[in-house]
Amino acid sequence: MERMTQRIEAQGGTISTSELNGKAEYERLRRAAQKGEVVKLRHGVYAEPTAMLGTMIDVERIVPGGVVCLYNAWMYYQLCTTVPPTFCIAIDAKRRVRMPETLPITLYYWKAENLTFGIVRQEILDFTVRITDLERSVCDAVKYRNKIGLDICAEVIRSYVRRKDRNLSRLMDYAKRLRLEKVMNNYLEVAIE
Repeated sequence: MERMTQRIEAQGGTISTSELNGKAEYERLRRAAQKGEVVKLRHGVYAEPTAMLGTMIDVERIVPGGVVCLYNAWMYYQLCTTVPPTFCIAIDAKRRVRMPETLPITLYYWKAENLTFGIVRQEILDFTVRITDLERSVCDAVKYRNKIGLDICAEVIRSYVRRKDRNLSRLMDYAKRLRLEKVMNNYLEVAIE
């Protein structure tokens, strides 16, 4: 029997429940989502996780100059096991972008000065993408800790502290720029102990 992930890959990486062949296939899709083999993008639409990376990169075409951040950056750097609920894209606070309703994108409006540091270009699946760097991604977890949940914030920090390629001086520089220095110190003290 064909696995649900193979069926979704054959569909181009996403599938809607209206494209399924009956209740049995719907149940296979539901079980695959529960196991984490597929990701629910929104009501009735599911994706194979690696296809989401490709779709995330296509978002760059929809939001030129946007910066991939938060959940997608955490997933890219393997800081968090939570699947991105939507594609997180940061843009200038004064910029207005009309988004297609069919794409699960959440825009984050950042001050212009916050878009000038901690952003790198990465080559991912043959696309060049602007994404927050490792340390900036950790700072964003602390900054948005009340919206994302303290458990996700703590997971990001614990994963970061375990990395050999971490740069604590850069992390603290970014935290200072974002006015998170004291909070970041508190989290690091707990994580490093």
